[in-house]
This record gives sequence, C-alpha cells and structure tokens, in this order.
Amino acid sequence: MSNEAISYRDAGVDIDAGDALVEAIKPFAKRTMRPEVMAGIGGFGALCRLPQKYRRPVLVSGTDGVGTKLKLAFGAGRHDTIGIDLVAMSANDVLVQGAEPLFFLDYFACGKLDGGVAAQVIKGIARGCELAGCALIGGETAEMPGMYPEGEYDLAGFCVGVVEEDRVLDGRAIRPGDAILGLASSGAHSNGYSLIRRIVGRASPPFDLLEPTRIYVKPVLQLLESVPVKGLAHITGGGITGNVPRILPRGVHARIRRDAWPRPALFQWLQREGNVAEDEMLRVFNCGIGMIAVVDAAHAAQAARALREAGETVYQIGAIEAGQGEPEALVV
Repeated sequence: MSNEAISYRDAGVDIDAGDALVEAIKPFAKRTMRPEVMAGIGGFGALCRLPQKYRRPVLVSGTDGVGTKLKLAFGAGRHDTIGIDLVAMSANDVLVQGAEPLFFLDYFACGKLDGGVAAQVIKGIARGCELAGCALIGGETAEMPGMYPEGEYDLAGFCVGVVEEDRVLDGRAIRPGDAILGLASSGAHSNGYSLIRRIVGRASPPFDLLEPTRIYVKPVLQLLESVPVKGLAHITGGGITGNVPRILPRGVHARIRRDAWPRPALFQWLQREGNVAEDEMLRVFNCGIGMIAVVDAAHAAQAARALREAGETVYQIGAIEAGQGEPEALVV
C-alpha cells in the first residue's frame, strides 16, 4: 500500500480554480444588484429584504433547468447565452403568478471545471437577471470528477419573486368572452430539444437553435400596472395545449385560432423535416407564442398596445368560451 499523499486536486477537484471563478463572476453579479440585497456572492447564504412597497407580500418561487438544449451548446462551443435560457425559464414562471422576480441563484455542475467556459455561462446568467430585473445573489459551482463527460456540464436555476397578496394571478377571474393575447417567442426557447436534436440528426437546420429564451418580465410587469390582467401562461414544456389549461377555471375552454399568428419558419421546418403531427407540434413546442395573457375583451386593444410599446410582438389569438368539465385549449 502506497503512503504517497493525495490531494483534492489529485482526485480531480481544483479548489483554487473554483475560488478564481467566484472572483471572476463578481463583477457580472454586481450589475444585477437591487437595493434590497444585503449580502450576495461569497457567503454561505445570500440576504435580501422584501421591497418596502408591498403591504402583504407573498413570495413566489420557481426552479428549472435548460434541458438538452445544453447538448447543442456543447457541440457548438457556445456558452454565452445558455445562462439567459436558465433565468428565463424560472423568471417567466414566477411572472405568471403576477410576481416581480426578486433574486436568482444558479447551480453549475461539471466533471472538471473550465473557468473560461463557466465564466461565460454565468455571464449569461447575469445578463438574464438584468433582463428580468432580479439580482443574482448566489449559487453553487460543483466540480465532480467522473459524473459528467468531458466538456459537459449541467445547470439548474432558482428564482424567488414577490407579489401583493391581493394581486396574485390565479386565473379564477377568467370568464367566457375574455380575449387571449399571444406574445411572440424568440424561437424554440428551451423546450422540445430532445425532439429537435432527433430532427437535426436528419437535416442541417438553417436556423440558430441556440437563440435564447425571451424574458417577458419587464413588459408584462408594466402591463399589470396598466390593465387588469386575469391570467398569464408561460408556454414551455407541454406547448400551447398543455400550458393554457393550467390557468383556466372549470367551466371554460380556450379557443385559439392557429391562423391568428404567423408560424415562424423554424417550426415549419421542424414539422416538415421531422414529419411531426400537428397535435404533437402544439403540445411540444411554443409554435411562435411564448407567453399568453387573458384580459377582458374591452381591455384587449389597450393591453396589446401597451405590450407593443414595451417592445413585444402581440397577436389576439383567441377567446375564452363556456365549456363542460376540465378546462382545455382547443386550437382550431
């Protein structure tokens, strides 16, 4: 038996590289700070006050990853935007409860830490936090030899938001006759990439499949201040037909017209090259609509105008109808 001393670095974990990464990302995180943050990157826990403007604040939390879109980032050697996707998936989810994203934490796990790659990823996370208006106040970098193939990593994100208790959006106010507005997506966002990768195995796409997920936070928060919004749905895994019913009360359906918005060329290509059935397209992909807002028909024009003025592309894509049994989204 050898008595040779073995270090943690010999076992594959470089503590110095991890410490250097923390120092490298501090400037990125600093740009995301909010006045409520008391202590951020570097401590055992991050401290954040609740904004004083709330009388009866309710905390809303969300967590998600990026899924197999990471595989495309590995293959392309592009790591600067995947962090935006990470923030978007959780921040948009928190938003649909009517909440303002307050802070975000990330988890970056790899077999061997490449400080340059990790810094690019976390720089993207910080950029996503800037777009969402939330502070990047902490996270975890885990170097675990043997757990991941060389050159690969995994990501998870955690977002906490806050909303006034009497302004929580839960869809209970939705009624027949309400209008459904669709906010355009920036692409496939971070959903359906296992299917996308199968299709890409058949044909080379003439599109940027790493286009980051659109973050709707700031325009939608502005909308909530100007128009009574009854419900919001983030179109993620489950597509349009799977996500819209999640905000509908019993006794109503959403009737959505598929000709109410132009289906982006990306989704036309995926459907054609993959020979994907229309029902499958609607339950896997966002098909060009990344967020849906339900408002009273009398407020639809005002809501659409407010969103367009904030930089969103908006379509009135359908209406709420009376129905029997469990709510569903009917795309006709």
